[in-house]
Amino acid sequence: MTNPQGQNPAQPTSKRQLGGAAPAAPSTETAPVKTEPADSPGGGVTAFPGEVVSEMRKVIWPTGRQMVNYTLIVFAFLIILTAIVWSVDWVARWGIEQVLVR
Repeated sequence: MTNPQGQNPAQPTSKRQLGGAAPAAPSTETAPVKTEPADSPGGGVTAFPGEVVSEMRKVIWPTGRQMVNYTLIVFAFLIILTAIVWSVDWVARWGIEQVLVR
């Protein structure tokens, strides 16, 4: 298919190109090698509490109304799942009684 100027349009081949971003050119450079001691992969025990606090600040906490909605959804799901398990159990018990009692 050609456009009005008579040129063939470029066909996107990846998500990046579908989004309008230019394709990445392959790099010939090598990435610098980080030299870290093998025995301490993280920041250590002392850095952990500070990292936890910074991550907790990034959390988007639900509102009270959202928590009520989520709780009601979980309870409804549990009631439905309990009814399904109970009915399967009841049908299995009835079927086994029919086979074994006679």
